[in-house]
Amino acid sequence: MPRKGQGRPPPNSGLEIKPANKLRRQMQHIKRKRSKDSTRRAERYAVKKEEAKNPNLRTERLRRNVPLTLDRKRVWDDADSDAEDHGLGLSVDVERIKRAKKDEEDELNRPLEDGEDESGDAQSDDGSIDSMIASSDGEDNDEDEGDDADPDDSRGRSKSSLPTATDRATSPTHSTRSTNLNLAPEALAAKFPALFSTEPPPTPKILITTSLNSTLHNEAELLTDLFPNSVYIRRTAHRYSHKFSIREIAKFASNRNYTTLLVLQEDQKRPSGLTIVHLPHGPTFHFTISNWIEGKRLPGHGRATDHWPELILNNFRTPLGLLTAHLFRSLFPPQPEFEGRQVVTLHNQRDYIFVRRHRYIFREKRETEKPVVGTDGQEMKGAEGIRTGLQELGPRFTLKLRRVDKGIQRVSGQEWEWKGGMEKQRTKFQL
Repeated sequence: MPRKGQGRPPPNSGLEIKPANKLRRQMQHIKRKRSKDSTRRAERYAVKKEEAKNPNLRTERLRRNVPLTLDRKRVWDDADSDAEDHGLGLSVDVERIKRAKKDEEDELNRPLEDGEDESGDAQSDDGSIDSMIASSDGEDNDEDEGDDADPDDSRGRSKSSLPTATDRATSPTHSTRSTNLNLAPEALAAKFPALFSTEPPPTPKILITTSLNSTLHNEAELLTDLFPNSVYIRRTAHRYSHKFSIREIAKFASNRNYTTLLVLQEDQKRPSGLTIVHLPHGPTFHFTISNWIEGKRLPGHGRATDHWPELILNNFRTPLGLLTAHLFRSLFPPQPEFEGRQVVTLHNQRDYIFVRRHRYIFREKRETEKPVVGTDGQEMKGAEGIRTGLQELGPRFTLKLRRVDKGIQRVSGQEWEWKGGMEKQRTKFQL
């Protein structure tokens, strides 16, 4: 008869024994981690060695392992070509809608071919029967005949072959694209005629001020350096002085031919918000400011000149985005001074507007630099030996649109056109 404790082995006897000493457990964990890292490193070097022999393997791996970011998960509202009559809260791609309408018009205006009647039906009953049979054969038959079929052989087929807005948004080649300001819907232009005027835009004249009891005088002076033809007037709150409201200041500025009023908000002696009033009757845009960095704190910064800068607007695609883009366009002169080589970029990504100002210079290509490639990944023709050097001037900050008022804001009870925070879906963006 076996003694006590010498029966069958414990269930975990085949695994690694966990020592009772803490230091030994730590050493055991380090050895296990080093062994795991060594195995992964060997696998990576083996894959790298195979890809060096066959470059197609690397291309296939990069095509298959695309990071699924929040931008690639962006969703759009389901809207047809009449979506431009909706409000600002609708997240639709205006460019896609315009393109779909143009394709429909082109398809309707296309001349009829021989044997095709005016209704756009098939040539004969036998042809329609054959098409029905072909469509019911299954997916294999469609895949076999998809390459040989002409996308324009029947009405409406070119529309189905267009990529959807989600496919275009998730494409890596469209991550950064310039804003087409001519795609503004007619209903949006009718609602905001001051921002969508058909006449040539006038030279902006901007009045910059702060909130009451503000200490951001230096930051407001930096904004006068960023926006051309602007002036900063202190908003005092002395007990013997009159505390002017935003409506009173807007009326004062409108009588003196100012086109825009900027109010810099403060929180704990830091810029926290920016209110932009389009004079004389609005609308009013409320932004929050984050990540404010002065130009002198940027590494390798430059000193700005008095030249009027160029303006770049990126990724404003929805009706609300186009409205915001037209607002920023009204803050800069329509004719920049190119000899200054200054450019202001407003890049929209996930409804955050990144504001940057640079000075650029054209120089020769260096030996250590890579060639300039286009959106297709191929080397761009005509730019083989030319390079562009950038120097940031500042200030650098990020804007977030919170509310759009119909007119000039009141103390309470103002009417608003759009208000942020109403959409709870993280993958749906408003700009």
